[in-house]
Amino acid sequence: MLTLNRRPRRPVAVLAALATTAGLLAAVQISAPAPAAAKPGDVVVAEDFSAGTLPAGWRAIDGEWTVRDGRLRGTATSGTKKITFGRHLTDFRFSATVRFESVAEATRWTALGLDVPADGRTPWWIATMRSGTTAANGLEFAQLTTANAWNVTNTGSAPYAAGTGRDMLVAVEVHGNQARWFLDGRQLLRTTSLTRSTDGGQALIVNGGSVSFDDVLVTELPPNGYLRPAGAPMTIIAHRGASAAAPENTLVAQEIARRSGADFVENDVQPSRDGVPFVLHDATVDRTTDGSGAIRTLTAAQLKALDAGSWFAPQYAGARLPTLAEQLADLRTRGGNLLLEIKGAHTRDEVARIVEVIRAEKMTTRVFVQSFEVDALRFTRELAPELPTGLLRSGLDADPVAMARELGVTAYNPTGTALLARPSVIADLHAAGVAVMAWTVDSPAQWQQLERIGTDGIITNRPAELAGWNAAGQLGAAVPTVSIAAPADGVELDRAQRPVLTVPATDADTVTVTLDGAAVPVGKPLDLTGLAAGAHRLRAVASGPKGTATAEATFTVAVTPAGLGHLVLTSGAADQALTVLTNHLVKGRYAQLARYAERHAGRFLPEAKARVIAADARTLATR
Repeated sequence: MLTLNRRPRRPVAVLAALATTAGLLAAVQISAPAPAAAKPGDVVVAEDFSAGTLPAGWRAIDGEWTVRDGRLRGTATSGTKKITFGRHLTDFRFSATVRFESVAEATRWTALGLDVPADGRTPWWIATMRSGTTAANGLEFAQLTTANAWNVTNTGSAPYAAGTGRDMLVAVEVHGNQARWFLDGRQLLRTTSLTRSTDGGQALIVNGGSVSFDDVLVTELPPNGYLRPAGAPMTIIAHRGASAAAPENTLVAQEIARRSGADFVENDVQPSRDGVPFVLHDATVDRTTDGSGAIRTLTAAQLKALDAGSWFAPQYAGARLPTLAEQLADLRTRGGNLLLEIKGAHTRDEVARIVEVIRAEKMTTRVFVQSFEVDALRFTRELAPELPTGLLRSGLDADPVAMARELGVTAYNPTGTALLARPSVIADLHAAGVAVMAWTVDSPAQWQQLERIGTDGIITNRPAELAGWNAAGQLGAAVPTVSIAAPADGVELDRAQRPVLTVPATDADTVTVTLDGAAVPVGKPLDLTGLAAGAHRLRAVASGPKGTATAEATFTVAVTPAGLGHLVLTSGAADQALTVLTNHLVKGRYAQLARYAERHAGRFLPEAKARVIAADARTLATR
């Protein structure tokens, strides 16, 4: 049997203490409709298997489950085998140390069961990890349906392979239909597509191999986890849907946003003349439809007859303004969450109608209401305290925390520009349990700045690009690499050549290059006309969060007639001198050329160029 060095044991009491500490931190970090009301949850499971037997209440449904060497080992030579435990939770963190001991092939997997009935009956939801975690589907969120078919909703990959014999710290944070997948402390996958049961607990699952588990910990969390956990990227909120790629505030923009990886769709709601909540940003329909007039003067029937897509591009002709009910039904059936802005002043009855639609569509756990209008937020909190709310701001209040507390909001949402001008407010809001979502930011440079100051979410017109930027960041900074691709090491060049200095680098914030100790710009042609003949040294230094890397290359400037000709023609010599120098060059009179350049240096040709011309000419004269 393979024997591996084991890290020091952590008894259950220590795990429970750590979990309690994590719960206390979660109380600070995870917001609720009334921030001050967030409380740490219970430690539901804390098991390190030091007792040597299966813990009480753990139910091995199928497969071989044994405790050996202080670890729980599950073996499934074929098919999917599971062990269930815990209890039903809506908001929780489930973590474990996992090691593939052996697998039939790299596609085999293990999983944390997120919502699995104690008897193992379907349907159930899992967070899966293959031993080949670098595959495109190395990580998954998936459901086994009552038809015993897999519904894989989200896939992703890790920057390194789990393989066999390697401990991996895996964790999933669940908040209702949302879940975040963490590997070794870094979020690599997120879903908003979980469908929850009323009684499913937790499970460990093995498929096609033998897997061991240690330090299994399940901790209940406060609800509404909109603050960004450590190791997680910023939440992606698609502004009016994927509005850079499709007509805003339409179902097609919502679909593109969903496929782009957006965590939320942000849309605006306003009532028609007959009180039906419609999804539209402007006070009038003029800009984004083929109609005209204020939305509040048009009936639902009139609004539904408008073309809301042709203005954007011909292929979207016929797209319609959706009602709020239609938008929510689409999100409910196809997946996704809504950051809903109540646009403009609304009466209490108008807000009540919005709440009525959200409840009728059974979307109260997947809608987040925001508004610039303080009264709209107060009405929402009064009518539907279960809905999280966010205060939109163009700038920052003198005391954002006081304003957030007064309104009982879950998030404070100013412009990205305002946040960058006063970044300290983020820490203050986080300490009060209030999340921060910045709008409307489409620049990767600003994404980076906002991520560094702790922003929780970004409202953007470019959700696909932000998803890619997030994914690249989640691969994590590695030790930088750098090389000098051109000029190649050892190459011989003449004066007429102008090689472009090419220095590829990875995971570096800065790259500096020196030529014989003097800085030179990367990506620019090297001017060889001022260099002495012979060897020259390039040195590149790449610096990043994980350290520095260096590379060196040498090249030789060779003396050739063609190179000397280039020197003469580009020297800036006066016409008289240029005629003499060229005549000597063509006739091969290199010694005379050298003497002429030396004699007239500083008069008929630049002194520095004259010295190089003379030196090259004397070299050719001795050959």
